[in-house]
Amino acid sequence: MIKHIVMWKLKSEAMGGSRHENALKIKQRLEGLRHRIKEIRNIEVGINSCSDPSAYDVVLVCEFMSWGDLRIYQEHPLHKEAGSFVQKVRETKAVVDYETD
Repeated sequence: MIKHIVMWKLKSEAMGGSRHENALKIKQRLEGLRHRIKEIRNIEVGINSCSDPSAYDVVLVCEFMSWGDLRIYQEHPLHKEAGSFVQKVRETKAVVDYETD
């Protein structure tokens, strides 16, 4: 199993929305991929509720059966469409991909 984790810090305002509004849009867009990209085994999107200034605003946790499935997901047009929005509203991101037993 492959875990793909991405975290984003969002701009305070972007694309006509506040940080929180854009976090909700990201959650909706990414969770909407669950049944549209068959390689996704599981997907979870969390919005931060911690007030620590070092905290990220949104986290994505996905599971895939193989590295190949992760690549298919990353190259899928629907993923790229969602990613285009995220790119416009984020300040920074962090990514971790790893294999589990």
